[in-house]
Amino acid sequence: MDRSDALPAQAADRARILVVDDEPTVADLVARYLTRSGYRTRTAGDGETALALAAEEPPDLIVLDVMLPGIGGLDVLRRVAERRPDPPAVILLTARGEESDRISGLRLGADDYVVKPFSPGELVARVEAVLRRRDPSQSAAPPLVHGPLTIDGAARRVLLDGVEVPVTQRELDLLLFLARHPGQAFSRDQLMESVWGYGFYTDTSTVTVHVRRLRAKIEPDPTHPRWVQTVWGIGYRFQP
Repeated sequence: MDRSDALPAQAADRARILVVDDEPTVADLVARYLTRSGYRTRTAGDGETALALAAEEPPDLIVLDVMLPGIGGLDVLRRVAERRPDPPAVILLTARGEESDRISGLRLGADDYVVKPFSPGELVARVEAVLRRRDPSQSAAPPLVHGPLTIDGAARRVLLDGVEVPVTQRELDLLLFLARHPGQAFSRDQLMESVWGYGFYTDTSTVTVHVRRLRAKIEPDPTHPRWVQTVWGIGYRFQP
């Protein structure tokens, strides 16, 4: 699947990313999240397809599941590294507790790894960090500045009047996602899928809790929020 056609014109020069995972819901979620962040994404559900797509249009980075049917993820990593003089960056997706796979992947040249289940926001941050290390010209999106509020996704921090606000990783992921789509309302279900990576999750009260904590940290008056606003009957939006 190729999602590059859905990108706005200004994203055409951003990095090409190949997402490889045999779980369609995971591959689709990761691809959609990366596409929303401006990357050109394609997906593959097995190692053979991944190698074919990588040969057809060499990616700048591969998000690669270790456990794949047929040609395994580590074999894909090895073959991709051998095929090109300038191999793509690779971020491995591994199961919790599979330390041996992570060690083997890093020794084969993987740049980083993320343990499942993971936050899509964290994965985007890892992608940005790896691309910056590989090529400083592939810079991450600049900080989002809204009056006294600065949201720096690359540095993973929030500033209010120049002072860093101590937010958790998930609070930052939530704020970044909303701020990257200013004025757009999202339901709690949509936020659970896009920020937490949980589709069809029945208990969305965690979204409400995180919004309340976030407002307490960044809003001048949490009872009348300036930035993270409630859209009654729908969910929340970021008002720039």
